[in-house]
Amino acid sequence: MFRVRSLAAVARNAPLALRASNNARIVQATRFYSAGHEEESFETLTERYVKFFDGVDDIFELQRGLNNCFAYDMVPSPTVIESALKASRRVNDFATAVENEGQYKQYLDELKAIKEELGVPTREELGI
Repeated sequence: MFRVRSLAAVARNAPLALRASNNARIVQATRFYSAGHEEESFETLTERYVKFFDGVDDIFELQRGLNNCFAYDMVPSPTVIESALKASRRVNDFATAVENEGQYKQYLDELKAIKEELGVPTREELGI
């Protein structure tokens, strides 16, 4: 009879040289995998997230998409935000769709010292 063992069990029972060799391959494969999105253009990312949010049909997917989108080191385009707002309305996630002025004010108050240190202007100073 054929018995399935976990990858961890196989690795524990393998000779040390084989384990080190396999670990190096796994690390190398992980590096290649994680580097996959570096070459994605801003336009492609925008298109991908607009399409994603257009297909969202529950709150979990909306929040997961927002977390993933904001994890990139850039500000999403207005079309992505528009699509996300439409999705939040579609799934009746009122809290995501509404700007909370009180929370925004708390962030500004908490970050006031560092913003002054870095010379970051406020919305009022910018006339917004």
